[in-house]
Amino acid sequence: MKITLNRINQAVHFEGTSHSTDVKIHIDGSPDIGGEGLGARPMELVLMALGSCSVLDLISILKKQKQEVNDVVIEVEGTRREAIPAVFTAIHLLFRLKGAIDEQKANKAAELAVKKYCSVHDMLAAGGVDITYTVTIEKQ
Repeated sequence: MKITLNRINQAVHFEGTSHSTDVKIHIDGSPDIGGEGLGARPMELVLMALGSCSVLDLISILKKQKQEVNDVVIEVEGTRREAIPAVFTAIHLLFRLKGAIDEQKANKAAELAVKKYCSVHDMLAAGGVDITYTVTIEKQ
């Protein structure tokens, strides 16, 4: 696995490219280090990585269980310590599902997706981050 970061401007705006798909993502720093709001911040990308890693498996598991998933929204919120480096101490994922979904199956699928199959979870948890999740279902 490999990515490339290319500097876009004279500040701290970078474009990241995935070598597996050639997809580009814009990354920028906070204003106090010269960021201009032109991309996601690195720690936001960590939250996005955890959320996306978990939800890809969640959807796959629910499909295998023949659950009708019409929509999914994930909110991921992290708490960071004050000291430098300001690493995450806790992260909470909220999976908002819509469709004809059995609540017990959704909760079991979320547990498997987050705690068993998500490698991002394992890396963060190994570093002492407390990761929790909640599943809500809106019937349609």
